[in-house]
Amino acid sequence: MKNLFLSAFLCICALPAFAVIEGNNILISTPNTSMLLNGKQGEVLRFAYYGDKVEPGMINSIKGGQLSLNDEAYPVFGVNAENEPALQVTHADGNMSLDLIIESISQSAVTNAELTKIVLKDKVYPFVVTLNYKAYKNSDVIECWSEFTNNEKKAVTLYKFASAFLPVRLDDIWLSHLNGAWASEAYLTEEALSPGIKILSNRDGVRNTLGGNPSFMLSLDGKPSEGTGRVIGGALAYSGNYKIMFDISNRSRLKVFAGINEDASQYILEPKETFTTPELALTYSKEGKGGVSRSFHDYARNGKLHNGLNNRDILLNSWEGVYFNVNQEGMDQMMKDFSAMGGELFVMDDGWFGDKYPRDNDKSSLGDWVIAKKKLPQGVEGLLASAKKYGIKFGIWIEPEMCNSVSELYEKHPDWIIRQNNREPQMGRGGTQLVLDLSNPKVQDFVFGVVDGLMTNYPDLYYIKWDANMTLANYGSNYLPMNKQSHLYIEFHKGLRNVLERIRAKYPKLVMQACASGGGRANYGLLPYFEEFWGSDNTDALQRMQIQWGESQFYPANAIASHVSANKNHQTQREVPLKLRFDVAMTGRLGMEIQPKDMTEADKIFAKNAIATYKSIRPVIQQGDQYRLVSPYEKQPFSSLMYVSKDKSRAVFFSYKLEHFVNQYIPRLKMNGLNPDKMYKVTEINVELGRDNAPGRSRNRINNQVVSGKQLMNEGIEVSFGGQYSSVVFELNAQ
Repeated sequence: MKNLFLSAFLCICALPAFAVIEGNNILISTPNTSMLLNGKQGEVLRFAYYGDKVEPGMINSIKGGQLSLNDEAYPVFGVNAENEPALQVTHADGNMSLDLIIESISQSAVTNAELTKIVLKDKVYPFVVTLNYKAYKNSDVIECWSEFTNNEKKAVTLYKFASAFLPVRLDDIWLSHLNGAWASEAYLTEEALSPGIKILSNRDGVRNTLGGNPSFMLSLDGKPSEGTGRVIGGALAYSGNYKIMFDISNRSRLKVFAGINEDASQYILEPKETFTTPELALTYSKEGKGGVSRSFHDYARNGKLHNGLNNRDILLNSWEGVYFNVNQEGMDQMMKDFSAMGGELFVMDDGWFGDKYPRDNDKSSLGDWVIAKKKLPQGVEGLLASAKKYGIKFGIWIEPEMCNSVSELYEKHPDWIIRQNNREPQMGRGGTQLVLDLSNPKVQDFVFGVVDGLMTNYPDLYYIKWDANMTLANYGSNYLPMNKQSHLYIEFHKGLRNVLERIRAKYPKLVMQACASGGGRANYGLLPYFEEFWGSDNTDALQRMQIQWGESQFYPANAIASHVSANKNHQTQREVPLKLRFDVAMTGRLGMEIQPKDMTEADKIFAKNAIATYKSIRPVIQQGDQYRLVSPYEKQPFSSLMYVSKDKSRAVFFSYKLEHFVNQYIPRLKMNGLNPDKMYKVTEINVELGRDNAPGRSRNRINNQVVSGKQLMNEGIEVSFGGQYSSVVFELNAQ
């Protein structure tokens, strides 16, 4: 039975897709998984099972066997005060207890999913908790979230308010999660969970994935594997402070709590007010971490990522090419050179704005979103004309949530920034940067107006890079009342979401990138409004392998912006071949972060060939299933991964040489995800240039051979690399 069913665990929210309510059983299913809850009106809601898909006739065998957990589905503080609660409140009379029973259960069809709502009500106080379970039909994901409604006559204070609570039957459980810092985001960490408490949290206030990520995987059968074993995946769809806690307080349960970080965020819920938590997306797979990742990738592309089924353009961003030294002639030249290499989109980064205070460095001008006419006398119109002349699209950089103390905006509206009234504000980047108070509707109007003004004045603007380069320091709001200052972390992100919803309602086709000091906003709270996120300010190919490997645990390739940069790399000073830089960047949304005029003629030819190659394989990489094969974290002399089209007719295989020794042994590399019954022609692509800058020959014997999918997966292939930091890419086409 253990191999047939996943060990059960509890979630405050569940998943519907094909739901059945029968007696006191609530069975909620996605295409390949099921969750079973128990309870009826007047009873406590309990959690029984989550795992492989269950048919209604199997319910009794689960409940009668050892698979049923029978835990309280959403533990609250008060009547039971011994255990950690998912929800803790204080009523107006000082009572801190809750005692919840089921009031009603309802189900309804929503877009590509089925929604189950279970309303719980306190036995004494008119306080209502609604648990929501949204089961998707086009991915094996269940979104879980809670709603709290205060029907009391006075305010109730929320001190803990988890989106989801999840008990897991204790076994040899390993936790996989992401951590890091600026320029080293999304590093994968894997550890066995032991007795005690492990917390993943963030208190930045603005950028919640710079140092970690609101996501996790739990491998239930010991040390994590890419292709085998039962794995639970979770991702909190929130852009603000989060807390995910793993509590092993006894020998039979791992208890998982996920939601908004309640530190300094107690919330006063007024009468008749409802507070809604962010969704926790849950998935389960028997195909190891890779199965969980592919489920999240489908979840993203099928609706959780803006325009997720669209392939992304190949772009050149101006930042590392010129930094703040933006001018009309330079932008025109970069567009001309990039267009000649086959590029599709040019993005002008920081340095283009400011009238009274021109943006020549990071010390001024944020908030003054007008053209710096000395730099750009022809304005955005001139830049759009250049883009049209060279047959490419044009985009622009903004940082609309921020301002500098040296700016016209700050001079006019000093009350718009986040700060304490009786203290001098701590400044951020450049010694002058400050965060605007998005809890204030006037500030929300201003931020919306930045985008609306650009799009109204320049309707041909195609792309916006939206940055955010400062933590939420100086915690205090001139807008929020004094008794609700603790709402600021939450209201900031509520305001940001309101702005983005307005933008998307008016400009659904505008392409936007979420950037925040690099990869600081890679989360499912913001991705519904953005096509992609910037993976990291670190563009070094070797370090990007690890960063993008980590990001791919939860996010698909077309959401991860990855750029080819200069040699020497601007962050690490490392020198690696241009081919490796392209081959790494190709595993995400390919772009360039370089000054084309500094490239050699040979490099331009290679880049042109590589861009044409990427265009041909782009649908497979951006829309296909990813299989991570050999991890760059495993200290092997190489790493590899591949992408397979949904119909398994095409695939692209990447492998990178990380160490170089004389007479070095490289074991056969096994592929995955292919149809074992199909024959595939294997062709090496993106090869290095040979004589006269013509494409060189492959050194791999398998090149142009036809091999069965079964052999490629079971026996593998021998890969012949070149010198240090070499790389190989194969395209596979079913015959």
